[in-house]
Amino acid sequence: MTDRAPTETPNAPASAPGARAIRVRGAVQGVGFRPFVWRLARDRGIRGDVRNDADGVLIHAEGAALDAFEAALWAEAPPLARIDAVDSAPADPRDPPDFAIAATGGGAARTRVTPDAAICDACRAEILDPAARRHGHAFANCTHCGPRLTILLKLPYDRPNTAMGDFPMCAACRAEYEDPADRRFHAQPVCCPDCGPVLWLEPSGAPAAEGEARPETPGADPIPGPTTGPIAAAAARLKAGEVLAIKGLGGFHLACDALNEEAVATLRARKRRPMKPFALMAEDLAALAPFAEVSEDEAALLTSAAAPITLLAAGETPLAPSVAPGQDRLGWMLAATPLHVLLSRAFGGPLVMTSGNLSGEPMAVGNQEAREKLSSFADAFLLHDRRIARRVDDGVARVTLGAPRILRRARGQAPDPVPLPDRFADAPAVLAYGGHLKAAACLARDGAALLTHHLGDLDDPLTAEEFERALSDYAALFDHAPAALACDAHPDYRTTLLAEARALESGLPLVRVQHHHAHVAAAMAEHGWEGGPVLGLALDGLGWGPDGAAWGGELLLCDYAEYTRVGHLRPAPLPGGGAAQTDPWRNLLARLDQAGMEAEAEALLPGKPLAPLRAAMARGVNAPLSSSMGRLFDAAAALVGCAPDRQSFEGEAAMALEALARKGMGQGAPAAPMEWDGEVLDPAPLWPALLALEGPEARAAAFHRGLAGALAQAAAELADAHGAEAIAITGGVAQNALLLELLVAGLEAQAPGLPLLIPAAVPAGDGGLALGQTAVAMARLQAEAAG
Repeated sequence: MTDRAPTETPNAPASAPGARAIRVRGAVQGVGFRPFVWRLARDRGIRGDVRNDADGVLIHAEGAALDAFEAALWAEAPPLARIDAVDSAPADPRDPPDFAIAATGGGAARTRVTPDAAICDACRAEILDPAARRHGHAFANCTHCGPRLTILLKLPYDRPNTAMGDFPMCAACRAEYEDPADRRFHAQPVCCPDCGPVLWLEPSGAPAAEGEARPETPGADPIPGPTTGPIAAAAARLKAGEVLAIKGLGGFHLACDALNEEAVATLRARKRRPMKPFALMAEDLAALAPFAEVSEDEAALLTSAAAPITLLAAGETPLAPSVAPGQDRLGWMLAATPLHVLLSRAFGGPLVMTSGNLSGEPMAVGNQEAREKLSSFADAFLLHDRRIARRVDDGVARVTLGAPRILRRARGQAPDPVPLPDRFADAPAVLAYGGHLKAAACLARDGAALLTHHLGDLDDPLTAEEFERALSDYAALFDHAPAALACDAHPDYRTTLLAEARALESGLPLVRVQHHHAHVAAAMAEHGWEGGPVLGLALDGLGWGPDGAAWGGELLLCDYAEYTRVGHLRPAPLPGGGAAQTDPWRNLLARLDQAGMEAEAEALLPGKPLAPLRAAMARGVNAPLSSSMGRLFDAAAALVGCAPDRQSFEGEAAMALEALARKGMGQGAPAAPMEWDGEVLDPAPLWPALLALEGPEARAAAFHRGLAGALAQAAAELADAHGAEAIAITGGVAQNALLLELLVAGLEAQAPGLPLLIPAAVPAGDGGLALGQTAVAMARLQAEAAG
């Protein structure tokens, strides 16, 4: 039988004596599940054994309380375990004398891999306890916390198959590992200062330590005391204003004192990152409190096992101005590993903690790679000798509408799979390649979709190479052999070209999915939608449309297999083509001219080459039409005055506009009007209304109110007209929390009772595209098979 939820309680009446083979599927390796089963069996008088294999956990159980034992597997599972199913069947009795943990079996890899988990309270207390054996140990872990994906070389998850296989356990650790009563019982990365990885501080430009093992660097004491050792030396350098490269779980960070403006400015200059906000780290919630406002929901997110970077409102105590210029939300994480806890404690203040790479390139992961790539950034390196099996960046999330919503799916979240709707339980295995920006692929089979971690923007050749390596890595790790491929419909995306080449080489069918249909399908799939048509609001930057235009402000009537465009933002030219994505003022010119406000454009854009751009737009030369919502935000930011002439990172102008709008929400600015004719949403009335208001904050707020109101009206009308059974809100622009809050309020008023499908566990932006491509491909393949 198969249970999707427990049908008996742990205290259910004992069943008749017998024997069962019980298969547990899900995230059940590396989370203390076998010792949990061992203790559960001993408590209930069950005899037999439990083992890991490539399908999960397999239990042979004999005794009189099998029903209660099976129900308790669900009800009392370890905190990091996630059970998808418990399957059981009668088995031949073996009459074992007791219950044992058996050797791992083999087979095809179908089990889930648990993401890396932030340090638990017990390990934190231990490394800070001067009397404990692991006092000051930067690599402490147990079955409830520590590295998983970033050390895993292959399945099943056993120590020889991880980077910890390089470190034989000492007798004391071996005793803990073999003691069922210990929380480190079968914790694969278990180690201590006597047998685990070694940490050392190395000045930039110093020669590599021979063999990377136990270097004789001055102060490289494996057990740092309060004033000695590599962590104390690293903290001293940070206090002196230096930039350090620090080897973490999935790659290197660049760190500096977040209160030292000179240090932060130095890091910006070295990393060539003039404006994009830096991530920050505090030791714990108490250390964070002066610098950020933290709600209960945000505190829960920060202290979760995933421990993502979380966007928080700024607190009363200011940071260095260069940390996040022009932003009212800062990305904070808490120290998630023993190393970061010890460093935070030694430093005693907030740290900038940004990825260790040149902007746009993949993070460095190897020690020698870091020396070669980061020496021009860092004054010193805090290194260790444990290998990083794969690059995994920090996850990013924010709490919106009372729920955590992932903006970048990475450390702590990947590769936790997303359950697919039941209709896809028997669908063919699919490999979906995702998008060109914020790339992440999806490997799906057996009713679950496994999204890779965030891999970056594929404009960079090194990131593109990393993307291809990740595809091979995940396919080998999870033994995934696709029956079909899926990709974006854009003919020039690197992911499209890779998918086409694979399809040509393998003969596998290739399903091309329109960009915004994929966004909506991802929201549907994440919510397990099994109903009728959905009205999708796809609010995005740019995506290829079948009419040859660049879409991005779309109202689509969708099922999984197909879509119909029933409404959209009025298209406008992109003067200069690709330049309009980086230069917000170009979009303002196009929109003002379209609204008959040429004189206002000239007044607002002095010194810009308006005449040649107008001539190009008139002739349709290098000025393709676009309904992009992202470019509308750029135009509004340029009018309000918060946009740079050229953006240094994607979304810079829109983020500044949102920050201004939050400040202006209490100023009573009215919603700026837009025109809706039942099919086209025209922003022309916005511009004179905004110019009639005083001050950038009021204008930014009026823009957000007006856009949200117009979108809610259009979506409600179209949903009613076309019989939509839900409304999905997705796309990169939907990650604007203020717009989302206003839009949801409008929809709840105008379309009450209609379910709203809003991404949460999967990014609304391009990082979630591959999930939508997977669902569309499966639906089309099923329809084709059905004739």
